Amino acid sequence: MKAPGFWYRPAGAAAMLLDPAAALYELGGAVRQRLAKPHHASVPVVCVGNLVAGGAGKTPVAISIGRRLSDLGVSVHFLTRGYRGREAGPVAVDPDRHTARDVGDEPLLLATHAPTWVARDREAGARAAAAAGAGAIVMDDGLQNPTLAKDLALLVVDGETAFGNGRILPAGPLREPIRRALTRVQAIVMMGEDATGIGGMLAAGPLPVLSASLVPDGDASRWRGARMAAFAGIGRPEKFFALLDQLGCSLIARIAYADHHAYQAQEVARMIDLAEAGQAGLVTTAKDYVRVPAALRSRIQVLPVRVAWESEAMLDRVLEPVVRMAEEARDGV
Repeated sequence: MKAPGFWYRPAGAAAMLLDPAAALYELGGAVRQRLAKPHHASVPVVCVGNLVAGGAGKTPVAISIGRRLSDLGVSVHFLTRGYRGREAGPVAVDPDRHTARDVGDEPLLLATHAPTWVARDREAGARAAAAAGAGAIVMDDGLQNPTLAKDLALLVVDGETAFGNGRILPAGPLREPIRRALTRVQAIVMMGEDATGIGGMLAAGPLPVLSASLVPDGDASRWRGARMAAFAGIGRPEKFFALLDQLGCSLIARIAYADHHAYQAQEVARMIDLAEAGQAGLVTTAKDYVRVPAALRSRIQVLPVRVAWESEAMLDRVLEPVVRMAEEARDGV
């Protein structure tokens, strides 16, 4: 589903009508956190999570964190629940065998960078990853899951929309109260320009705020002046379209779908026809590409992105305890 528009406007009648349901949702989350007995894995666990339903850039951040830990000598495995996939796991993701219907779209992206495990039972997934040689586990999402202890938790915040109207689901986009989440994280990742001013408020607190942005991965010049039709089924498709605009693309169409949309061959064929009729190419995100029927992927271009950190030195300081813990676990200390 697409996020309701009222989530990102000052709270009005719709949000207020849903406040009683939001109170029940919040109570359920609080009880779950209080009653949980988290499993402590034999290797350090890094959680890259967020507070809102929908995209904030978690998966690119998780990939970037995994890359940096690998550069620092840590053998990284990713762990995710495999949203909308059929596999309950624990299962090691194989991009040559698994599809998005099997394991979800994000695990397929993660698996191109490091061994990736899908497990609805996060404790079982962590045990499987450690048994397979993980020196550290990077979780994509799972901040609200209390079953696995986190040695480092990062809260990813979209600088443009932040926390929306500040209400809990379904009255707003929040999965839990902001204050409660901030007690369980060690750093905040502010993605993109801080348009709401929330970054300044968070920076005034005790947690480090790492500034980062999504940039093209590779030669961006090839997009300048390119005539394209673009489609995306991510948390906020407009972010993808805006990036193409910034790169100088000439977009003849902007086609938005709900996050994790399962593309059917007929609708992809219609978009290909639309692009060809406009003498344009067809482009999407890497996350969308893995959900396109395989027979049609050759007709579609992908704009790959990566996370650019404002201060890599600050990132290394945040990750340093994880590197030390991984070394101690490896050496049996």
